[in-house]
Amino acid sequence: MRRTTHHRMIALAALTLLLAGCGTRSGSDAGGSGTVSPSPTTPAKGCATPKAELSAADTGHTLCLTTGEVIRVALDGTTSRPWAPVKVSGGGVRATNSGIVLQAGDASSAFKAVSAGTAHLTSSRPLCPSDPARISCKGLQEWTVTVVVTKP
Repeated sequence: MRRTTHHRMIALAALTLLLAGCGTRSGSDAGGSGTVSPSPTTPAKGCATPKAELSAADTGHTLCLTTGEVIRVALDGTTSRPWAPVKVSGGGVRATNSGIVLQAGDASSAFKAVSAGTAHLTSSRPLCPSDPARISCKGLQEWTVTVVVTKP
């Protein structure tokens, strides 16, 4: 009887963690509304107004920059749920000096728009804190932003 109760508790905990991870790609755990006002001067449809710094709440958004502009990324993590360094794929942006990361688990990056093109910025972090004394999961919270660079 004791073993059955223990297995049920583990199954319930695993289900709870799985359900808690649903929808994290939208950035809802960061308090973001998931919407960004379009810029009246951006030529590409669906582009967001550039802002000084992107956060976890900006996941899934498309951002338009003109060559020469710089965008910073600051993803706040924790020691037990650290963000991976931000990766860039595609063209149009180049990594530049982002400053110093002060907190363990944070990911800080900066990218300069250098030529016309489309780039994808990505990072991820564990859904569950890493703790050897607790149940672990292999789920990831993904973060992605598309950057469209145009010439002025």
